[in-house]
Amino acid sequence: MVLIGVSGAAAWIYQDLNGNIHSADVDNKIGGGRPVNLSPGSKNILVVGSDSRGGDNAKYGKGLTTMQSDTLMVLHVSADRKWATVVSLPRDSWVDIPSCDKGDGSKSAPHKFKINEAFAIGGTSGEVSGAAACTIRTVEQNTGLRMDHFMSVDFQGFKGMVNALDGIEVCPETAIHDEKAHLDLDAGCQTVKDEEALGYVRTRYSVGDGSDLGRIGRQQEFMEALAAKAQEKLTSPNALYGFLDSATKSLTTDKALAGIKPLSGLASEVKGIPTDRLTFLTVPNYAREADVPTDRANVVWQYPQAAELFASLAKDTEVDKEKLEADAKSPVYAHTVRVQVLNGSGTTGRGAKVAETLRSAGFTIVGVGNAPEDTKKTTVGYPQDQAGPAEVLASRLPGSVAREDAGAAPGVVTLTVGKDFDAVR
Repeated sequence: MVLIGVSGAAAWIYQDLNGNIHSADVDNKIGGGRPVNLSPGSKNILVVGSDSRGGDNAKYGKGLTTMQSDTLMVLHVSADRKWATVVSLPRDSWVDIPSCDKGDGSKSAPHKFKINEAFAIGGTSGEVSGAAACTIRTVEQNTGLRMDHFMSVDFQGFKGMVNALDGIEVCPETAIHDEKAHLDLDAGCQTVKDEEALGYVRTRYSVGDGSDLGRIGRQQEFMEALAAKAQEKLTSPNALYGFLDSATKSLTTDKALAGIKPLSGLASEVKGIPTDRLTFLTVPNYAREADVPTDRANVVWQYPQAAELFASLAKDTEVDKEKLEADAKSPVYAHTVRVQVLNGSGTTGRGAKVAETLRSAGFTIVGVGNAPEDTKKTTVGYPQDQAGPAEVLASRLPGSVAREDAGAAPGVVTLTVGKDFDAVR
């Protein structure tokens, strides 16, 4: 967002920066079956903070042979250009990873894992285009949002942007000592730059509860401070050039966005968005341990809130952050949803397969059988006391319909798998 904002002001003077920007041909690698854009005119931009350990980045980690991504965000810009929302997707999100072209002549098998693995799988050959394509495919499959553009910035570019602004002030409440992030900071307000700035946004295990969610919060606060200082400080051509030179050298985008001209064009479209209508939030989630006690390392997205968030953006409807966060304070865990699965698809064994998928997602399966008759539509039936759990289940089944059933057994949600059944989100 900062790069877009300042590039608009600088485009007429710094055309030589154009050659710094790398482009990645992702369209031919993503594959088919992509979501339809439900709000023409709006734009979804996938932003990746890449921590590839190649080249100058090798000192930040050993033993990593594939491309890595630490930060993953979706920037939604409204069709009327009056508001924008940035949604952070925790790197430890447990999601479906679809089959991807690995760039070495082979394809990966679909499976469930941390969302940031998609970047590593697609980047097996070392090409950003493959890493981006697999990440886009994964995000689209799990959110239902069509990605229009892609941006990736690596460690060196981040440090250069901060240094060009003479550092950013941070105010940690306690001292931070993190060997992995190469960081030693005293408590209290201070200005950080270079390695300290990078370490501050990378640190995880040595601050708070050690979760990726805490790191996301620090990153969002840091980027807001960086944006504010950029607007204040980048008034001279020299300062602006240094900032853009660092940013563009480490920037990789899809072909359509590669270059100062398209970036400045996007900047001209979004420069009028007021700061109070630029919203930063994190997809609602909870620790996967609540559903799978043996997993203490990952989070799962919280439903129906996550589905409602992505549906709003798909329809280009501004998100009420306060309401979203309030609704997410009392999650309905998947393991508390007791499900009976009935196969009405007409395909033998379909009910058992769906039941196993739900079970692996943490739902409690109380029975599997055949529906009285085949049905076209997948439905979720529930007794009056199970409206909440039914909504959670239905939100995980794109296109399904939930309806109250007075004759349903108390405490149980009945899923009837229809011919239209596609997948569990």
